[in-house]
Amino acid sequence: MSHSNIQTVTEITRYIKEIMENDHILQSVWIKGEISNFKRHSRGHMYFTIKDQNSRLQAVMFAGHNRFLTFKPENGMSIIVRGELTVYEPYGSYQMYVKEMQPDGIGSLYLAYEQLKTKLQQEGLFDHAYKKALPTFPNKVAIITSPTGAAVKDMISTLKRRYPIVELALFPVLVQGEHAPASILRAIEQVNILGHFDLILLGRGGGSIEELWAFNEEVVARAIFESNTPIISAVGHETDFTISDLVADLRAPTPTGAAELAVPDKKELLHRIEQLQNRMMRKVNEQLFSQKRALERIERSYAFKYPAQLIQQKEQELDTLLERLNRAMSQQLNDKNNKITQLYQLLIRNHPKDKIDELKKDLIRQEERLLSKINETFTWKRSQFQSLLTQLNLVSPLKVMERGYSLVYDEQKSLIKKTSQVQSGDSIQIHVTDGQLKCDVVEVVKK
Repeated sequence: MSHSNIQTVTEITRYIKEIMENDHILQSVWIKGEISNFKRHSRGHMYFTIKDQNSRLQAVMFAGHNRFLTFKPENGMSIIVRGELTVYEPYGSYQMYVKEMQPDGIGSLYLAYEQLKTKLQQEGLFDHAYKKALPTFPNKVAIITSPTGAAVKDMISTLKRRYPIVELALFPVLVQGEHAPASILRAIEQVNILGHFDLILLGRGGGSIEELWAFNEEVVARAIFESNTPIISAVGHETDFTISDLVADLRAPTPTGAAELAVPDKKELLHRIEQLQNRMMRKVNEQLFSQKRALERIERSYAFKYPAQLIQQKEQELDTLLERLNRAMSQQLNDKNNKITQLYQLLIRNHPKDKIDELKKDLIRQEERLLSKINETFTWKRSQFQSLLTQLNLVSPLKVMERGYSLVYDEQKSLIKKTSQVQSGDSIQIHVTDGQLKCDVVEVVKK
């Protein structure tokens, strides 16, 4: 047995914990069961066991999560929880860290709500980038709700009280039951087909999760998202949140709150108009006062009182300025003429004709010097060549040959200097002064 394969208890426990923490299913899992061994710690944490007929699971729900519970957990209560499963290392046991808890009575609806919420959120239906801006002063508002509930009366009375000039149209729908989603869907589509409404108020009064469930249906959520007309959602009370609230362009806590968000308050508008009127009057009075003061200054001015004298004075000033202008122009003209004369004389002194003549003479002198140097060099080179030629003739083999000597070569054009270089029968060439003799060697005689 190899000791390198032996693990400590801590190592194997940590290994199992890493496996569980890397399993994405175990990191967010829904479990249904019954509470037993429930204990609330003094710090607010809740420790309990979730059990069914065959198994038990240790669980803990920390205070940061259980403070949002709307009910009191008790032993024997059937619940549905969501959380993560991991290993508690000190005891080597696995347990569940609970993040959410619901009584099993509404657990299936809540689970469906969370699943749809996650799906639509991943598709981006809740993103603020897709929220449409609400009109500041809507002319026509469509109300989609039940015609018999208290919500419609509250919305209509609030809208008319705050903004009497708005035109309202009620689109009656079912707000609960199995046919409610289709009824709401048709109403939203009808408003968009008509196309002349500035805003939609969609909502109903409070109720249980089952009664509000129509506003958690996917078809309603997608109809709200695809609507070209902005929608304010007001479903239930302030603590009720539905999928429709999350998809809508704006959520109101109550139907009455939706009406208040939909239109401005005429009292506030009248107060604002009054403030603007007061500001406008102050600004107009300030302008009138300023212009009046300016007019008074003009009336008191010298030009307004004695216009003839002012004109005569300006005439004299004009004559003075014209004289100064003429003098300045004459002086400027004289200066320019003098400058032109100076430049002309300078140009004459530096005319290129004299320079060209001088360069031509210098070129002729250079050519004469060059020809003289060439002739001198040629004479010296010719004398040097004759001397070298004389020296060459002194050592030339042709001169030797003229005195009766000849040169002998073998077939490879090598000069024959010794008898050992040839044999009887070889062909040789003898060079004399006026030609060559081709001979065969009959006999080789050595000295």
